[in-house]
Amino acid sequence: MTDTIIRVAARGEGLTADGRSAALAAPGDTLTSSGEIVPGPHHQVPPCRHFPTCGGCQLQHLDDESYAQFITDRIHGALAAHSFTTEIRPPKLSPPKTRRRAALQAELKNGKVQIGFSENASHTLVDIHECWVLTPELFAVIAPLRTLLARFLRKNRRARLHLTQADQGIDLLIDGIEAEGLDAAEAISAFALANNVARFAIDGGVGPEVRWEPEPVTITLSGVAVPLPVAAFLQATRDGEAALIDAVRTATSGAATIADLFAGLGTFTFALPGKVYAGEAARDAILSLKGAAAQARRAVFADHRDLYRRPLTTAELDRFGAIVLDPPRAGAREQALLLATSKVPTIAYVSCNPSSFARDAEILCQGGYKLDWIQPVGQFRWSTHVELAAKFSR
Repeated sequence: MTDTIIRVAARGEGLTADGRSAALAAPGDTLTSSGEIVPGPHHQVPPCRHFPTCGGCQLQHLDDESYAQFITDRIHGALAAHSFTTEIRPPKLSPPKTRRRAALQAELKNGKVQIGFSENASHTLVDIHECWVLTPELFAVIAPLRTLLARFLRKNRRARLHLTQADQGIDLLIDGIEAEGLDAAEAISAFALANNVARFAIDGGVGPEVRWEPEPVTITLSGVAVPLPVAAFLQATRDGEAALIDAVRTATSGAATIADLFAGLGTFTFALPGKVYAGEAARDAILSLKGAAAQARRAVFADHRDLYRRPLTTAELDRFGAIVLDPPRAGAREQALLLATSKVPTIAYVSCNPSSFARDAEILCQGGYKLDWIQPVGQFRWSTHVELAAKFSR
């Protein structure tokens, strides 16, 4: 008996029409009665030697067509759970080797420093010697880091590495090491100078302490240089960021005043024309946004505001021609409930979690909005992580 794999489920396993599952199977593969997978037309040879052991990727065995279909199916399934559908546009996929931020782990094992991602569903660390998702600039710093961390890592203790590609070079934060004294300071300075590191910070448990930053680190967003707080959130790839910005600008076109809620550093704030209100709970992020807006002489009102505890009221919302929402994975239920009773003509909703998005979409639609379209974005290439931008209108 054989079965054909018809789709890939949320966790990455292939499924047949009768519900049989198989890890690392692509649509069109054949699953035999013994559990063997016979590759089909959409099953590609994974480019990375570390796949599937490394937990950084789950879907390198899918070609672009089936990977795009996986993203679409994830969104369609989340909407179906709330009994509605809409136009889902073709996903925009970020190319390989374009991820500009990552969180890796490091440990000292058998006298050698290992750096990489943990295995799927395991604490075992995979020491990566190639990576098909990180930018070449980020990956280039990993080998020199092994040499540096050999001085500071303690046996049986892991460090966490936060890497971001900023305007001036690599922004690096390390949690879980101690590096005190003149020798340590000189080693860090030499490492940073030799490896295009714009900032080097260590968090020993009481917050980041910057050890190297010869000039202020920034990230340019829609032409505006924004001060970059240590390990701040950014969209994972420039391609993904551009795709989301394009969708948001399209959805809010024609609005003279716009509220950008959960604004972060201003990914959408600085891309929007006209007057913009930017609300954000993270203090460092909103101060960076405010300072950059003032420097660029942009018509932006930056508000340090926790939108979970104090969402914009209906009266406040009704002042705007459009609302942009870009909440964390938990979604924006509290704000969606108030938006559902507002008169705002248009909402652009950016989400990194189809399930919480679908829940909030149901709230908005019950309040009289229509979900016009969804633009999927696959910037976490070959992972099961899905992002999207959507337009709602009254």
